[in-house]
Amino acid sequence: MVKQTIQIFARVKPTSRKQPQGIYSVDEDEKSVAALEIILPRDLAEGFVNNKRESYKFKFQRIFDQESKQEDIFDIIAKPVAESVLSGYNGTIFAYGQTGSGKTFTITGGAERYSDRGIIPRTLSYIFEQLQKDSRKMYTTHISYLEIYNECGYDLLDPRHEASSLEDLPKVTILEDPDQNIHLKNLSLQQATTEEEALNLLFLGDTNRMIAETPMNQASTRSHCIFTVHISSKEPGSAIVRHAKLHLVDLAGSERVAKTGVGGQLLTEAKYINLSLHYLEQVIIALAEKHRSHIPYRNSMMTNVLRDSLGGNCMTTMIATLSLEKRNIDESISTCRFAQRVALIKNEAVLNEEIDPRLTIIRLKKEIQELKDELAIVTGEQRTEELTQVELDKLEEQIRSFLEDQDPESRLEVGSDMRKIHHCFHYLKKLLSERKIPEKSEPSPEIKDQDGEVPLKEEEFKKLRDILKQRDNEISILSEIPGKRGKEQIKYQ
Repeated sequence: MVKQTIQIFARVKPTSRKQPQGIYSVDEDEKSVAALEIILPRDLAEGFVNNKRESYKFKFQRIFDQESKQEDIFDIIAKPVAESVLSGYNGTIFAYGQTGSGKTFTITGGAERYSDRGIIPRTLSYIFEQLQKDSRKMYTTHISYLEIYNECGYDLLDPRHEASSLEDLPKVTILEDPDQNIHLKNLSLQQATTEEEALNLLFLGDTNRMIAETPMNQASTRSHCIFTVHISSKEPGSAIVRHAKLHLVDLAGSERVAKTGVGGQLLTEAKYINLSLHYLEQVIIALAEKHRSHIPYRNSMMTNVLRDSLGGNCMTTMIATLSLEKRNIDESISTCRFAQRVALIKNEAVLNEEIDPRLTIIRLKKEIQELKDELAIVTGEQRTEELTQVELDKLEEQIRSFLEDQDPESRLEVGSDMRKIHHCFHYLKKLLSERKIPEKSEPSPEIKDQDGEVPLKEEEFKKLRDILKQRDNEISILSEIPGKRGKEQIKYQ
């Protein structure tokens, strides 16, 4: 597990016209922490007292000045993230800034010169170069390209883009499993075995992107785009597979409608863009606060898709693109403030390893067959899945002989075969259920008393008592007869 805060970098866009000196300055101290100071001189010609701050200072991991090249951006920002993805960790690089500040040029690049290639094509070249060098593992690479336009998701690699309007295309929807993992429905995964195939997919997706001309930018991207590289690696003979994904995100630029003066469709697009960026800022603020129980990821599709990248299992890097012209100073300060809040978020990147179920099944089947072969060598007979009918008949005959045997010391020997043991229990249960209980009850054994005589039953005792009483009456009558006779003799004399 790798615990670290989100890395933040700043890139200053070259100005199109001569820029007055002293608007910003870059300072690097001994601790290799770069500081960007934006100077906002007071304009006394505005005709009112201006009490605004004149200086704003922001710290970044590295600040790229107007003379910085695309190669420097890749080597310092993107290359470490790509290396971590090849090792099995998730990674994300996203650019944030106002319209026309250079986000798309930084992430995708320019088409005029080969040296203007951006982070995505350079990262693809680096990844496939490393895959060819590493012959110890087997790699599989897939590409997906998601566009979020007016809060609806679309697959930029869908071949129906050219022939159909955007409303007729199937929308990408978000599904969530019981473990709260995000799955994107209708987003295709295209396999890329070479760098050329991956670059062709990038070119296809860029062709289908929503681009419009605005007063701020002649080719302004009107949607958020997430280019994702999925990499799976496995060593030969091993059941452990590593999965990692690299999100390369080009966010649509925030813009002030009053400044641009757009209307109609462009106004609707600007509302959705600013709203989604507002929700992104809410998520960043919530993540930066300690003891916050709820993070509003579900407010927008973009924050829901990037849930892992923001405060999750990912190594994330942000590039703040700045256009430090006088008219854009306020937006640039806002972008820097946003970056400072992002820098407070801590992510915990975990190595994404799992056991390949297909390989596990193959290994277990092989192990079972080897155990069967070993058992056949010991017993001298080949083990089958079920007992044959001959074996069942023989086993049932053994059970019947065991039950009929009157010897209390007799034993039923069926061996250690669990199939035979289970059948014994089933057969005994069957015999028990079929057994008929006799209706005539057997007499209970007689219990003798201390003198060795059997005690009388209650009916016999009553009968004898009646006879005894009758005999007592007879005796009393007979005993009175001699007395009567004596009295009679005296009387007659």
